[in-house]
Amino acid sequence: MAEREREVIVTGDGGGGSGAGMLIGVILVLAVLAVLFFVFKDNIFGSGTTDINADVKIDAPAAPSK
Repeated sequence: MAEREREVIVTGDGGGGSGAGMLIGVILVLAVLAVLFFVFKDNIFGSGTTDINADVKIDAPAAPSK
């Protein structure tokens, strides 16, 4: 019998897409951090207290006459 060379076929699972997935993940994390910064930036920098000047007038009901 004649000897034949063996042929090895390597199949992959498409691992080239992992770089794109990681890039999308990093972009999403940065977007969430940016949104959180803009929402809570006043509390982050310590200017969480503000002076509110409000004129409040409360009129109590008059006592019923007898």
